[in-house]
Amino acid sequence: MPPQRLERNLHRASQRYPLVRIGIVSETYPPEINGVALTVHSLAAGLAAQGHTVDLIRPRQEKSFEDEPGIVALEVPGASLPRYPGLRFGWPASGTLRERWTRLRPDAIYVATEGPLGWSAIRTAKRLGIPAATGFHTRFDTYADHYGVGFLTPVVRGYLRRFHRRAAATLVPTDALAAELTALGVDTARLLRRAVDTQLFHPRYRSAELRETWDVDGNTPVVLYVGRIAPEKNLDLAVRSFRAIQQRVPKARYVWVGDGPARAALQAANPDFIFVGMQRGEALARHYASADLFPFPSLSETFGNVILEALAAGLPVVAYEEGAAREHLLHGQNGYRIDAGNEKSFVESAVTLAGNASLIRHMGRAAHASMANLSPDAVIREFENLLRELAEENMHEHHATAAHA
Repeated sequence: MPPQRLERNLHRASQRYPLVRIGIVSETYPPEINGVALTVHSLAAGLAAQGHTVDLIRPRQEKSFEDEPGIVALEVPGASLPRYPGLRFGWPASGTLRERWTRLRPDAIYVATEGPLGWSAIRTAKRLGIPAATGFHTRFDTYADHYGVGFLTPVVRGYLRRFHRRAAATLVPTDALAAELTALGVDTARLLRRAVDTQLFHPRYRSAELRETWDVDGNTPVVLYVGRIAPEKNLDLAVRSFRAIQQRVPKARYVWVGDGPARAALQAANPDFIFVGMQRGEALARHYASADLFPFPSLSETFGNVILEALAAGLPVVAYEEGAAREHLLHGQNGYRIDAGNEKSFVESAVTLAGNASLIRHMGRAAHASMANLSPDAVIREFENLLRELAEENMHEHHATAAHA
């Protein structure tokens, strides 16, 4: 749709149903650092900036997040996620939600996560007649094999199907994921594309001082990993790719940003790797921009925000043809898009890139340019419009039911 027409449609929609209060329920949220937490925070902050009151429900955390204008947070009981001590999930809170939403009724709610708190939120919203959308951020059904409980895959898949079928819409970031959701038995997928902050993730944050701490000069390639350090991220391929790179460029370094259950073992087995822990804001932007290439071997992503961040920062990416890579990676232009499971091609592409400094620079410029039009403001307006449509449809259904009573 042409931008001018989209703007007109969004403007007309804003005149139809005046959203005032929007509920957001998420079992992960800053100060936790992960793709879902940061995406949900961006949506909440964006709605608040448009003048809406955001009623945020999240598990109680050890470290509180700074209060933000327009975001009213209610923390409910939760517990640490097994094997992920830095992450939490929320216990069911039907009574608390029913009392709050009866007293302060949202026009619509968005449930970002599928845990116990999310399930109770969907159930409570349905009982109160509040329109609800869910987010499909993580393919938990694909995680079971990575943790030795593959027999649970059908159970998890069935739970996800029941969860998302209770919502009026399930938001997904790609057409491919919408098709996966349909195959799962959920026919209410709605597209809400992701954005990236191109002002923050930018080549201008490249830092010679930071590279000095990694003991590299301007001609030595730095390979970067950003994300959860966990089995489902296909870390063995990441390691093998880098070892192949080292055979061609012995001085290459591998910098790891993030944390997770596999970090300790990975660090012990690879003492030459540089682990810097969690980074955010400008510190994260400096790490991206100060590296040279971003091989991302995960096969478990529904999207992969880190791919957009790396591209925006000017890093060519090597990734499998899933999620963000399928939508935004142009093979041979801003990186290499690899057929799912083709490990040989993945390793060869990473080695080719790492061994050619001029190719890194050429693809890096194309990578940054390819992210120029992914406006966070446009995504917020689309999200706002989608919630408005759900509220409007719900109002019409309520009036129709009352007329026939």
